[in-house]
Amino acid sequence: QVQLVESGGGLVQAGGSLRLSCATSRSIFRISTMGWYRQAPGKQQELVATITSINSTKYADSVKGRFTISRDNAKNTVYLQMNSLKFEDTAVYYCNAELSGSRPYNYWGQGTQVTVSS
Repeated sequence: QVQLVESGGGLVQAGGSLRLSCATSRSIFRISTMGWYRQAPGKQQELVATITSINSTKYADSVKGRFTISRDNAKNTVYLQMNSLKFEDTAVYYCNAELSGSRPYNYWGQGTQVTVSS
């Protein structure tokens, strides 16, 4: 059973920073596109950022310049550094591991709450 273990959420004041982490198995991590998605109350889930196995990144317009996604291949961990947090960043953040092609998969973490107080 594939597990994505998230950590790092919490409560922070607007303008502050948090770093989310997501660890998984090496066999999954080394070939997957890893990503962070979020879902705020009453809203649809949205992509925050993704990073491919060759470190190509993509960001939602709303977080560009404030959030940075990175991966540590030695630790099989993907990070989301969130700076200059805004109230509207409040959401449950989910880690995702995805692989397309002949044997696709799409795995999700349990979610971690990020709350930004205004």
